[in-house]
Amino acid sequence: MILSRASWTNRNASWRQAFCTCAVLSILVAAPAFLMILLLDSQLVLPALSILFFSDAMITALLAWAKSGNATLENVTLWDVAGALTMLGCAAAILGEPDQVALLFEQPVRLHSDAALGDSASP
Repeated sequence: MILSRASWTNRNASWRQAFCTCAVLSILVAAPAFLMILLLDSQLVLPALSILFFSDAMITALLAWAKSGNATLENVTLWDVAGALTMLGCAAAILGEPDQVALLFEQPVRLHSDAALGDSASP
């Protein structure tokens, strides 16, 4: 009885590993996207999502490159997922406007410059 369970575990190990990888990648995309939608202004969501999708595509591509086995889930490889995330990042970047991207990067610079001015003004 124990041997039959062990052989079942060995046969389905790649499927479980692929499912876990898919779950982790889904969480890496969904959780930050949900927080961005809740916390950012509506003008900043598309540029931030574009950056998120590109960074998740990079992480997925690095995972695909690092894996020695061909972990697939219904013949979808990690390279396919990285390509899809890249396309989503391109779509979010195309739909966003350049002013929104400037506004996204202007906010941290403004906070940093205000802090630097405040530090130099004090004796």
